[in-house]
Amino acid sequence: MARDIHLKQRWELLVNKLSAKFSDGDPLELDGIIYLVGIQELGQVYRKFKKDEKVNLMHIAICRLLEPYGYYEFDFYDEEGWPHYKVKETLPSLKSGEQTVLMKEALVNYFLEREYIF
Repeated sequence: MARDIHLKQRWELLVNKLSAKFSDGDPLELDGIIYLVGIQELGQVYRKFKKDEKVNLMHIAICRLLEPYGYYEFDFYDEEGWPHYKVKETLPSLKSGEQTVLMKEALVNYFLEREYIF
């Protein structure tokens, strides 16, 4: 139970910090934060992305976020600088709420690792 409370507190801190910086204070949703991670991982922060590239950014982020859990492994960067991952283990079948908790936990851990939140 304490773990859930700690995750909730860190998640709220993360949302508040990122929302203040990237959305004029309007609370960012899970997908928006995942998208930001994709941009960060690509390293091309000052360009506009096409619709299909935005989907790819989300994929990059999810792979990177779930890499520490053993589901993906970084493989290589292509000629345009996009990271590619390979599947190490198939994701388990999770209910929607379980997926959300996993992604929130992965995001919190990602930003803790970068010392963006404490």
